[in-house]
Amino acid sequence: MKRIAIVGAGIVGVSTAIWLQRAGYEVILFDRAGAGNGASYGNGGVLAQANVLPVTLPGLLAQAPRLLLDPNQPLFLKWRNLPGLLPWLWRYVSHSRPKEVRRIAAALQPIIGTALTDHLSLAAGTGAERYIAPCDYVFLYQNRAKFDRDAFGWAIRREHGHHWQELSGPELRDYEAAFARGFGFAACLDGHGRIKDPGAYVKALAKHVEAKGGRIITAEVEDLARESGRVTGVRAGGEFMACDAVVIAAGAWSSVLTRKLGLDIPLQSERGYHVELWEPNLMPRAAVMVAERKFVITPMDGRLRIAGAMEFGGLQAPPSRGPIAMLKQQIREVMPGLRWKRETDWMGHRPAPTDSIPVIGAVPGVAGAWLGFGHHHVGMTGGPKTGRLLAQMISGQAPEIEMAPYAPQRQF
Repeated sequence: MKRIAIVGAGIVGVSTAIWLQRAGYEVILFDRAGAGNGASYGNGGVLAQANVLPVTLPGLLAQAPRLLLDPNQPLFLKWRNLPGLLPWLWRYVSHSRPKEVRRIAAALQPIIGTALTDHLSLAAGTGAERYIAPCDYVFLYQNRAKFDRDAFGWAIRREHGHHWQELSGPELRDYEAAFARGFGFAACLDGHGRIKDPGAYVKALAKHVEAKGGRIITAEVEDLARESGRVTGVRAGGEFMACDAVVIAAGAWSSVLTRKLGLDIPLQSERGYHVELWEPNLMPRAAVMVAERKFVITPMDGRLRIAGAMEFGGLQAPPSRGPIAMLKQQIREVMPGLRWKRETDWMGHRPAPTDSIPVIGAVPGVAGAWLGFGHHHVGMTGGPKTGRLLAQMISGQAPEIEMAPYAPQRQF
């Protein structure tokens, strides 16, 4: 039995651990904040298998000034970070050409396109199944004309096998009466799912890892030990732990360790926010993406989670109040009859590579070093498939999909 150290106990790291245990490996997970307490805790909770489109859609550069200057738009920036961010931003925006968007979508589809099935397979027999709920995924628009403006993106979804029902007028009201009258059109995709409590879900999966003999250590990994070109252990919390291989799945913090392995991956934290409204008087029947406002409304256990916003503010700065205020204002406009007893909010870090494609695979030139991070907005959605692919490669099996698009040494 070989021992695999996994840096990061979010959905990617825990999924990797479960699939490795099923293949007969011993696993140790390290996480700076404990299992399920990072982006895997605060995400939108939607198994968004039709979300194959990156943020960098055509026209993004032209829209950027309005997005940044209007407090009701989903894009925020801590301006003091701009000088250091510019090289990354330039490469990021360069992927907004139509050809690039199609390439990114083609890479994301194999990772997220079967998300509900992937989560059910991962959670089978773990006790975490209770948190997975099949549901529709509704993209809500003000009217049909606004939907038609997104025709490029919907055409790409159709090319990858995603289909939807179009609802308007009385049909939409019959489906969901809680939306404001100003929102009169929706595209409804069935076969999706939601996680009723993302943090509890990942913690339940992590508890299963421990029950099967795995260890979870709350400590930050400071360095990786190497000998003769091979990883031999990790240093965390001032201690050394020997291992036969290491998987870096630390989300937005991953590039700190990859640089120690000689690999400089252009990764930034794209800070995301959520507001939770507890004991609401209205609970939508499905997960909802308010398409023009770029935020999601997800029914969860005892509350509604309103998640969205994009903020480039680095890993160290405290949360901003602007995105929280925007989300609260937006939900009042979309669901004017909504009332709740109390509210909580959160900010976390999405790992954003310049090309919006996750990094999955072996580190070139360093035996026993593997990477699994950079899922941007689809980490919860794509975590189980990523973990299975890593387990397949580590155990010497042929991965079930072509891995070249996710290669750590690719051109970003």
